[in-house]
Amino acid sequence: MGIADDAQNKAQDLKGRAKEATGAFANNDDLKAEGQADQGLAAAKEKVAEVADKIKDGVDEVKDKLSGK
Repeated sequence: MGIADDAQNKAQDLKGRAKEATGAFANNDDLKAEGQADQGLAAAKEKVAEVADKIKDGVDEVKDKLSGK
């Protein structure tokens, strides 16, 4: 995962946490739920990026074996 992607995911997570806290403080269930959704989306993006990195590592390993490295 790129640094920019990681930073965007962290920012989305923090934004979601802030929305959830604001919603809880203001007794606004919609804002609280929106914050939780933002956090969930950031977590899902993080998992997708982790899987993509593992796949890329596996492909690189196979390429190295085929090239005799």
